[in-house]
Amino acid sequence: MARYPALPEFLRNIDIDSVYTEIQRWGSVLVRELDSREQQNQNKPSTNIYTVVTVTSIKRPRKGDIAYSASSGKFKGYVSLGSETSWQNLN
Repeated sequence: MARYPALPEFLRNIDIDSVYTEIQRWGSVLVRELDSREQQNQNKPSTNIYTVVTVTSIKRPRKGDIAYSASSGKFKGYVSLGSETSWQNLN
């Protein structure tokens, strides 16, 4: 889980330049954390591709998963159709 920086608490007698510098530093740390998180998400595969005898042998499929069902000789995709998710033939 990402750990985003907390905005520091300021004393009342700090000059405006110090406040601006501190907020700028805080913003830079936050942007770096968000960029790092985005890079991690971009490096993940969007789908899992399985080769199985039947798609029912896949215990926890996620939307976007693809399987080649050897028993039917078809590629299948796990998709969401309204409120229902199921395996659909791709070919």
